[in-house]
Amino acid sequence: MQFSKLALCASAAAVLFSLTACSTVDLDKDKDGSNVADGTSVEEMLNSKDGPLANRSVHFDFDSYSVSADQMPVVTNHAQFLAAHKDLNVRLEGNTDERGGREYNLALGQKRAEAVKQRMTLMGVSPEQIETISFGKEKPKALGHDESSYYENRRVDINYQIK
Repeated sequence: MQFSKLALCASAAAVLFSLTACSTVDLDKDKDGSNVADGTSVEEMLNSKDGPLANRSVHFDFDSYSVSADQMPVVTNHAQFLAAHKDLNVRLEGNTDERGGREYNLALGQKRAEAVKQRMTLMGVSPEQIETISFGKEKPKALGHDESSYYENRRVDINYQIK
């Protein structure tokens, strides 16, 4: 039993490290904060509507706080950016769909935010750069009562805190 748990943990770690080894964003910066490759500033990268940091929501399966493989590119892009910009901070806001009680959803939203934080810190982001909070079901992005609305609401939003 212990061996199977150890093997599972080792497999999960191997997958995580292989995903983080794949760079999806060029984050080489010079000292003034501009992108060495194309002259894009930090502010421009954060405000770009079609850049690698445009997607600021990590979605989750029902009743889960595990970051799925299809959501890892979002986490990786932001983690690489934060690791390259130690002066920036983020607030990870955990959310749930409307199903379930208030206390349960607040706890689930917090676990989701903490799961994203854990992935980011494994990728080199300082824990001091990340604040986590849960809104539970109190801040829905979609107001419908169907699966697509529920999916939109099961998320962690990544909000940059500009000093």
